[in-house]
Amino acid sequence: MENKITLHDKTFKLFIPNEKIEQAIDAVAARLNADYADATDEDPVILLCTLNGAIIYAAELLKRINFPLVLKACKLSSYAGTKSTGYIKTEVPLPANLQGRRVIIVEDIVDTGSTIVVLKDLLQAANVRDAKVCTMLVKPEVYKKSVKLDYVAMEIPNRFIVGFGLDYDELGRNIKDIYVLDE
Repeated sequence: MENKITLHDKTFKLFIPNEKIEQAIDAVAARLNADYADATDEDPVILLCTLNGAIIYAAELLKRINFPLVLKACKLSSYAGTKSTGYIKTEVPLPANLQGRRVIIVEDIVDTGSTIVVLKDLLQAANVRDAKVCTMLVKPEVYKKSVKLDYVAMEIPNRFIVGFGLDYDELGRNIKDIYVLDE
């Protein structure tokens, strides 16, 4: 674990060490296992990974979840560089055949919440039975939407971060710790 890293033209300093991230994921997985203990092979839960950022978080959850599930993915994006554009673009649409299914949306981070609102609306239009939001990180000082975040691993301040799936212009996703922009 390095105290500082450089990606492109920016320097980041250590913010959340991997051990703390893993502990938070353990706690979320324990709640999910309790809440979805009734899932069956005939009615598995759909774990909907939002690409690309939530891949690492979803993989860590998969190792800890003990109920029947089907892994699916979609990709909505709103970021360019270090800022949200405010415009949600669908790059990989929702999978087919979600009607009547229970879905857990796995997100890396919720800040403004615009993406999660669009995703919940899309799932409602797909007639899912239930859709819950499971996010690794949330920025409560900027998240003001009405969509409930059902499972939150950690709350963080409104700062730009990289690592553990989060990127800066596509770099940094593979770093096991989380770093914050060193301003």
